[in-house]
Amino acid sequence: MNHNYLKKLEFYKIIELLKQFCTMMQAKELASQLLPSNKINEVKQLLQETSEAVNLIYRNSTPSFYEIADITIDLKKLESNSSLSIKSLLNLALIFKLSQELKDYFNKDFLDITDYPTLANLFSELYTNKKIYEQIYSCILDENTIDDKASKTLQSIRHQKRHLEQGIKSQLNDMIHSSAYSKYIQEPIVTMRHNRFVIPIKEEYRSQVKGFIHDISNAGSTVFIEPLSVFEKNNELNSIKKEEELEIEKILQELSKLFYPYTKELKTNIDILSKLDFIFAKAKFSKSIHATTPIINTQKEIHLKNAVHPLLERSSAVPISIDLGKDFSVLLITGPNTGGKTVTLKTVGLLTCMSCSGLNIPCDENSSIYVFDNIFADIGDEQSIVDSLSTFSSHILNIVDITNTATENSLILLDELGSGTDPLEGANLAISILDYFKTIGCLTIATTHYQELKQYALVTDGFENASVEFDINTLSPTYRLLIGIPGKSNAFDISEKLGLNMSIINKAKSFMTSNQIDIENLLKNIYDDKSLLERQKQDISQELEKVTSLRKSLEKDSMKLKEQEKDLINNAKIKARHILLEAKEDANSLLKDMKNLSNSKDLNSLRNQLNQKIKDIKLDSSSPTLPKNNIPVDDIKPNMEVFVTTLNQNGIVLSHVSKSNEVQVQVGHLKMNIPITDLSKSVSSTNKNISSSSSYAMSKAKNAKTDINVIGLNVEEAIFVVDKFLDDSSLAKLQTVRIVHGKGTGKLRNGIHTFLKNHPHVKSFRLGTFGEGEMGVTIVELY
Repeated sequence: MNHNYLKKLEFYKIIELLKQFCTMMQAKELASQLLPSNKINEVKQLLQETSEAVNLIYRNSTPSFYEIADITIDLKKLESNSSLSIKSLLNLALIFKLSQELKDYFNKDFLDITDYPTLANLFSELYTNKKIYEQIYSCILDENTIDDKASKTLQSIRHQKRHLEQGIKSQLNDMIHSSAYSKYIQEPIVTMRHNRFVIPIKEEYRSQVKGFIHDISNAGSTVFIEPLSVFEKNNELNSIKKEEELEIEKILQELSKLFYPYTKELKTNIDILSKLDFIFAKAKFSKSIHATTPIINTQKEIHLKNAVHPLLERSSAVPISIDLGKDFSVLLITGPNTGGKTVTLKTVGLLTCMSCSGLNIPCDENSSIYVFDNIFADIGDEQSIVDSLSTFSSHILNIVDITNTATENSLILLDELGSGTDPLEGANLAISILDYFKTIGCLTIATTHYQELKQYALVTDGFENASVEFDINTLSPTYRLLIGIPGKSNAFDISEKLGLNMSIINKAKSFMTSNQIDIENLLKNIYDDKSLLERQKQDISQELEKVTSLRKSLEKDSMKLKEQEKDLINNAKIKARHILLEAKEDANSLLKDMKNLSNSKDLNSLRNQLNQKIKDIKLDSSSPTLPKNNIPVDDIKPNMEVFVTTLNQNGIVLSHVSKSNEVQVQVGHLKMNIPITDLSKSVSSTNKNISSSSSYAMSKAKNAKTDINVIGLNVEEAIFVVDKFLDDSSLAKLQTVRIVHGKGTGKLRNGIHTFLKNHPHVKSFRLGTFGEGEMGVTIVELY
């Protein structure tokens, strides 16, 4: 593809952003070389890589990469059996270390490598040798230091070296602090010159200290003298240093030999590591722009749903949706300046280029792209004083190149087609150009202000009008793209809003022919109707969202009511059981007492005691005070809301009063016959809701659990339980919770992970580590 067209579409800005997510220099070079492909299999392969990397990041966090220096020279040295420097050895060891870490990253027990066929091939080709890099790190401390333990000889040499250095320093320190030499010393320090220990002597006393002068200060006031007393020891020290250097060279040679058999593996690893770094950079870039993997179609169509230009701030960008190629091949966009026409062109072109380069694009899922053999873009003004090119000429030069090169499988984007010349000639030329592109079968999107092009698109098959919306009240664009209608003329309306004299506007209107006026009015009506439909569609969409939200809320409330019903029934059963047990105990006690009674007087006394015991039974003091305002019988009607005092719940009357003075009442999902004496006027729903909501939240916060066990449930059952658990945890302000799902086949774990990806309470999730349950537990972080 022509680099000039890619530049117009701002493709290289995307490349610069992508490079920021690369760690290795080699990966950044791969990013710099990235270009759109016109081969469908290659594009699918590139997108598959990106998609697998994104999924792997969500399942197993983001892998770490290291910056690795260019090892080309090092490999040549290895091939010639030469010795490497300390830094080079560390660089080669880092390659094996990173390869091992990436192998470990990918070969986790909870990952099914069949889900990542493309990446699995790359990871499997990495050569690892833990023994080599561990030996390198055990012998080398940093880029400048070999460890004493690298060899016994080196350890012995350095021991002698340190011992001799300490002896020389001690002897010189005694000298500079002695009364005989203290007056000659410039500073009481021992220093080094030319790799030999010396002391600083005042220049006027240089003849008083016998030795060798190795240096003089810049001012000439200090001379650095090596006393004769340490001359032999300095010689001995330098000799030991030479031995040390030779031993280090020997060690480096031995360490270098470790890599001699693996030059091919090192080359392969560098290629694979840089490619993996590049692929995961694409995945990280995809996450940063909230992108999805587009579907590649073979029908030569573009279907973008809620697409956003990746260089715009997502929070303020207005999404666009475009379907091109199915019902029409030429889309003509009209509308005011700064309304978003050019941005629409660039968005379609740039997202197509990104898709064909293997990059995910910021749009809704199931968006689809065709792999074009070329993408042409005539966007912007390239007039040149030096080349004597006018605006019109620069556009025509681009059109000439496009018409000579475009095929039926090309995508063509034209901005302000036909501008820069006589309006009538420009409009007719634009129509002819667009008709030519339609004839050869390529897909075309063009922007224009010409009325003639709008009219032509209205009556010509294969053409479709579109417009960018403009708010005449605020005199500003909304940047919304409306497919199916041309942009209406706003010149007169805008002029009137801005205060232009009405006589001037009316005279301008009089110059228009009746046909022009009729067409303009027709377009205005179409535009207004379409705008109204769009607004109504948006309102309906918002209402549907509210209905969906309400439905979910009602489902949750229904579940809560079912739980409350179950609790009521269970509590009632427990109370009934206690009553029966107490009655049984009282009956047994009565029977026992009756056997011991001798006359009827005692029986009457026992009966009186029992009646008094029944009278003494009272409601629990913790129970709420029940309303006493019973409803008159005649006022009780079906569908009436009442308060059931025995259940402390509101309900709905379903029947008329029966002969036994009972009515059927529905409380939640439970229907039951209730005596009318147990009914009163319904409690205020507002107060009840506030109280219920407050107590419910406090209850959740007080009794919140930090983990849940769903082992033994199927995926559908587990998701229902997990959803409620996350709601309760969020209400309780918990930050982290655990879901215990077990290891098993992994089906339950995968189902839960798929559900967690789109849950509104979930910030992130990961499998447990050692001590947390490992792959049998998922750790969830909540917002």
